[in-house]
Amino acid sequence: MTEFAFACTGVRADRYAAGPTLVFRLRVTAAGNARVHALALRCQIRIEPARRTYESAEADGLADLFGERSRWGSSLQPVQFAQVSLMVPSFTGEIEADLVVPCTYDMDIAATRYLTALADGEVPLLMLFSGTAFTGAGGFRVEPVPWDREAVYRMPVATWREMVEQHFPGCGWIRLPSDTMDALLSYRSRHALPSWEATVKALLDKSGAAPGPPRRDPLRALTGTTGRTDP
Repeated sequence: MTEFAFACTGVRADRYAAGPTLVFRLRVTAAGNARVHALALRCQIRIEPARRTYESAEADGLADLFGERSRWGSSLQPVQFAQVSLMVPSFTGEIEADLVVPCTYDMDIAATRYLTALADGEVPLLMLFSGTAFTGAGGFRVEPVPWDREAVYRMPVATWREMVEQHFPGCGWIRLPSDTMDALLSYRSRHALPSWEATVKALLDKSGAAPGPPRRDPLRALTGTTGRTDP
């Protein structure tokens, strides 16, 4: 069977996508300069939290996912990030292709909560590959892509923040049940509040909640170094 190797060489935020989207640059190598007619890939991407260190503020933000830092020896388990498919066109020996990964800013998703808690640095990712290869110099044969094919990549946190700022500039996003939304709308109407921000602030003021930490500069992600180049 043809031996395949995979490597991720970069990542960028897709500025033209309708929703938050990351584009990973993937390099595929077929051993022996083999002829590949097509490659139908499945890629599972996982975050491996144990492969980086965390500042105190980051650890506080991750407490709801992994518990107190004293428990991290057993609780710092991989987090599912995405599962996508890719059809790689014909090539001989080696090719680079874009792996498009739609993302979400839903804070109920574990991967989003993890990424939002990070202030800087890199996100340790593990890409797991499988699929079907159509190979052969004359005619073609069908081969499986072994389940043990993988690639590691450290995605800059700044790239994630750049993507978020493109679609939610200076804002967050919360998903609420419809009955809670109805109650909020009723409260907003009764008090003639001009916006949802004013509604939430009024409720916080009424409860006596302390103000939150200063908001991060929304331009920080856009001006930070992402360590990437456009493909």
